Amino acid sequence: MIELLEGRFFKTFIVVMEEQSFSRAADKLGYVQSTVTTHIQLLEQACGQKLFHRLSRGVKPTAAGEKLMKYAYQFIHLGTSIEEAMNEIEQAQGTVYLRMQESFFLTRFSSFMQPFMREFPKVKFRIESGFHQDILDQVLNHAIDFGIVPRDPQRNDILFYPLVEEKLIFVASGALALEVGREGLERLNQEVMISFGTDCLYHTQAGMALQEAGIDVKEAIELPSLEMIKQSVKCGNGFALVPEIAVQKELEDGQLKVLPISSANYSMHGLIVHKNRELSYPARLFQSELVKRSPLSNDESLMI
Repeated sequence: MIELLEGRFFKTFIVVMEEQSFSRAADKLGYVQSTVTTHIQLLEQACGQKLFHRLSRGVKPTAAGEKLMKYAYQFIHLGTSIEEAMNEIEQAQGTVYLRMQESFFLTRFSSFMQPFMREFPKVKFRIESGFHQDILDQVLNHAIDFGIVPRDPQRNDILFYPLVEEKLIFVASGALALEVGREGLERLNQEVMISFGTDCLYHTQAGMALQEAGIDVKEAIELPSLEMIKQSVKCGNGFALVPEIAVQKELEDGQLKVLPISSANYSMHGLIVHKNRELSYPARLFQSELVKRSPLSNDESLMI
């Protein structure tokens, strides 16, 4: 079987999986569609399995296609690692693949990137946003080097490096906070909770805290970004559970107020990597620098 496999077949396979379409994959790869079809057919012959169901609008992976995905990512990663190993003689260069929550990037990670990239200008980043489970899935499938998640997955095949303990607070507009102050927390039974959605652990933590406080929120607004959540809360559309660091400016300006919901809401963000991931030199360098600069390192003054 190995004699029939080529890296370009796996690259085509991954793009078809991501785009769920032969034609869109061809456009992204710069191929004609017949080339994409040929690559997939040759890969199917090598595997002895059908990899995609052809639908009227695109394609859907078969069970064999789903299983092959993890190995395709590893195959491509191995080729990239070999290339980078040959190029890392005296200077780190290559790409580090990451996935994290948008809120963590905005409040923590972006400040780390500037000095790192200044010191290692040939190290590039490919960063995607996501939530706990899909970040974990990407690491498990070897689709990325690292994930940054708000909780230790506690899995034997995942290494977890604590980075920062994040305090989470409930915030609302000044007007709603005043009403809660007058009427008590029961006032929130009439309000909408705003969150990133059920895929986000903050949503789960908020639900548990509200339940403990005797608050029954029957509705929720799901928004895709931290800025959209803050803007909605400031406009009085509801309340939200967010990292305290993400709203420091709004709290100082009085645009947002902290709601008196007493619950120990903390989130231990950490770096995760597959136990069997063969990391490139730039990835190992990134891991070392990020962990060293975290607030949980020996020097408490260091920030991510």
